[in-house]
Amino acid sequence: MINLELPQKLINIQKMSHQLASGVFRPISRKYDRIEHCDTPEELKPVAQMMASIRPARGGKKEAPSADAGTVNGANLSGIVGGEELCWGDVGLLLSIPGSGLGNAAINAVGTPEQKEKFGKLYCAMAITEPGAGSDSAAISTTARLDGDEWVLNGEKIYCTAGQRGDAIVVWATLDKSKGKAAIKSFIVPQGAPGLTLVRVEDKMGLRISDTAALSFDNCRIPKENILGSPEIADTEEARKKAFGGVMQTFDNTRPAVAAMALGVARAALEITREILEKEGVKADYSKSLYNSTAIEAELYRMEADLEAARLMTYKAAWMADNGQPNSKEASMCKAKAGRMGNYVTLKCVELCGEMGYSEQRLLEKLARDSKIIDIFEGTQQIQQLIVARNLLGLSSRELK
Repeated sequence: MINLELPQKLINIQKMSHQLASGVFRPISRKYDRIEHCDTPEELKPVAQMMASIRPARGGKKEAPSADAGTVNGANLSGIVGGEELCWGDVGLLLSIPGSGLGNAAINAVGTPEQKEKFGKLYCAMAITEPGAGSDSAAISTTARLDGDEWVLNGEKIYCTAGQRGDAIVVWATLDKSKGKAAIKSFIVPQGAPGLTLVRVEDKMGLRISDTAALSFDNCRIPKENILGSPEIADTEEARKKAFGGVMQTFDNTRPAVAAMALGVARAALEITREILEKEGVKADYSKSLYNSTAIEAELYRMEADLEAARLMTYKAAWMADNGQPNSKEASMCKAKAGRMGNYVTLKCVELCGEMGYSEQRLLEKLARDSKIIDIFEGTQQIQQLIVARNLLGLSSRELK
């Protein structure tokens, strides 16, 4: 039988995360949305160590539990539960806490013990997107070549979250453009490496406190051991699929985490909306059927149902990762569902609350701005649907584009 209740250990994580979101994130949310470009907020520095106990490492390998281990509720599901609560407070501030970078997930997923020891506890960003290669990760053109005991990187990356503040950046580059996906590798580039230049920090609609950087690599040199995984280029089609699949495995763990961001933002918007509407005499009455409710009440019911559906899909994808089950389809499903739900719910809440929703008196307009990127980064809505379609139809990326 499926048990849809959270175990006590996850409830404890949920409560601790909510206390942090309520006591630290919410009070400074508007302040740092207005400041936008700054160093790591001072208020966040004391909680970085506390976060390490609340948020387990993201992106660990999906190893099947032993036969007698039973159901495992591990780091992935813990991260989802805690992440929703923290994003109820402020998703941009969560992304600004040292140690929360996507690069950390990549290092945890495929790094050697030595790399995990050296870089795992740093604040590591991930640089994938390029001006000519957005959703198609296989089309990247940043190059890497081995020169003695060093890799030399050349190219440009954009929309790199934490690219300015991060201690190191995991950069995707190709060893040989003609070899396609098989030649794509990821490299750990320490901040300040020779040839690495911060081009600009973007002005954005939402997640304004989270820095988003454009980076340039001009004969950027890093040690030979800073490559993640093998430097060998696979020579068979099967090996190429496996090699690129290993690189992409990071997203099977992090896409549910991004879905959890949408859960937190949407729930925050719904709670604020219910509070505003109740003051105007509009209160949800769950004893009535949908068709006997007012139009506003019915809209609230639909949004709550949509939020709960996205939450259950997200929990499932994270639970599968914890239990060693392949979850690429489910990770994309929950990310697509939650991303779309978050956009719809936050914008509808702004609409239902009228002037109070559109003004800066409450956080509704900020939540709506923040929600948009969640449907875009770590794979757009369209890319997620394409991945799901390939899985359902049993087709490769070459067969279904």
